[in-house]
Amino acid sequence: MNSTIILITIAISFLITVLISPVFIPLLRRLKFGQSIREEGPKSHISKTGTPTMGGIMIVLSIVITSLIMGFKVLGQNIGYEFWLLIFVLLGYGLLGFLDDFIKVAMKRNLGLTSGQKMLGQIVIALIFYFILRAEGFSTYIQIPGTDLQFDFGWFYAILILIMLVGSSNAVNLTDGLDGLLAGTAAIAFGAYAIISLYIGNHTEVAIFSLGVVGALLGFLVFNAHPAKVFMGDTGSLALGGAIAATAILTKTEILLVIIGGVFVIETLSVIIQVISFKTTGKRVFKMSPLHHHYELVGWSEWRVVTTFWLVGLLFAALGIYIEVGLS
Repeated sequence: MNSTIILITIAISFLITVLISPVFIPLLRRLKFGQSIREEGPKSHISKTGTPTMGGIMIVLSIVITSLIMGFKVLGQNIGYEFWLLIFVLLGYGLLGFLDDFIKVAMKRNLGLTSGQKMLGQIVIALIFYFILRAEGFSTYIQIPGTDLQFDFGWFYAILILIMLVGSSNAVNLTDGLDGLLAGTAAIAFGAYAIISLYIGNHTEVAIFSLGVVGALLGFLVFNAHPAKVFMGDTGSLALGGAIAATAILTKTEILLVIIGGVFVIETLSVIIQVISFKTTGKRVFKMSPLHHHYELVGWSEWRVVTTFWLVGLLFAALGIYIEVGLS
């Protein structure tokens, strides 16, 4: 794939998002699909109440349309199962997030789907993903990044896929707490996977999809950067979380996801540490979790927190690319 195709893919996705947003955002506002802010959250967030949510619909639409246009243009009838699996995971987790968002804003239930309902949906999508992979003869080995060492996980690979898809979708969802935070960090992570997919070879579908995600998120940032005019909601965050895990699996860089998605891992660990500490000692390690709220409460501006996390995400992405490309 040459540089022209790469730029065109990003540009198409970017333009689709930017062009449909001025139509879609007022529609969300008219439908009164506004964000409800948790009472226990930072007080500075109260002003965000009523900001249109479910903007993830725009992201998902842009990614799917761009992937279809560029996929057929570049590969024609040679599009493989990887392409359709990525679309399936994106739409599957996006639909789950949409249901969660819809229950929150339309039925006025602030927590949306119950944790059990959401978990069941995540597991079902992950299992379908796994069975399609195995039907296609997908390998169950795991490779240690930057080395030639491989280990066959056999039947345990199904458990790994469940952990990756469910864990990643939840981790990315936790990161979506500040204007532009998730859109920026996810764009960086998918950008890293686009580079890795192109380097590895035989993963053109994954590269096109990843580039489409980058373009869609950059376009979304035009409206989601502070002060945000729209939030992506669970529709976007769950879709992106599932998609990045699927991308790591299809490129056989499962372990590398922990590095490239380092920001998502840290955010999740901050929640786990906070819960364990409070339940065992009655004390909190952070002023609030996930971690981005802690920095808000120690006096950082929202923009400072977001740009710092973007920088950390960029460093993690660069490290991941170096390990996969530079050490191979």
